[in-house]
Amino acid sequence: MTPDTDAAQSNGPDLQFQHYLGQGEFRLQQCDGCDQFIFYPRVLCPHCGGAELTWKTVSGDGVVYSSTVVRRREEKGGPYNVAIVELTEGPRMMSRVEGIAADQVMIGSAVSARITKQEKSPRQDERYILLFDAVATTGEESS
Repeated sequence: MTPDTDAAQSNGPDLQFQHYLGQGEFRLQQCDGCDQFIFYPRVLCPHCGGAELTWKTVSGDGVVYSSTVVRRREEKGGPYNVAIVELTEGPRMMSRVEGIAADQVMIGSAVSARITKQEKSPRQDERYILLFDAVATTGEESS
């Protein structure tokens, strides 16, 4: 364990993940036994059962594995997408893809992670979340 992770290790895996996001770092656990990356944060590797998990900085690049549109009235913010993104490192995570219309998020589209502060409610501690931005592919123009 390195000194920069000692403080985070005492708070459990989910709080460690939040700690890194709060520092502007996207890190995932990687099993020292089988080298698989893991998400969501855990105390044991779901692939091999190993307990030696190391936090590693990841690229944040991925592709949309699945997507759906949640439709709501415009006065409540309008429609938004919920996507499952498969990261380059392997794990899949649920989030949103921003920068394009909710119904334009396509399976297989390239995306890149962005850390943002979650809007705070009166009973909620400061939290950070990962959102994904659509990545323009060759031949497409960014808008």
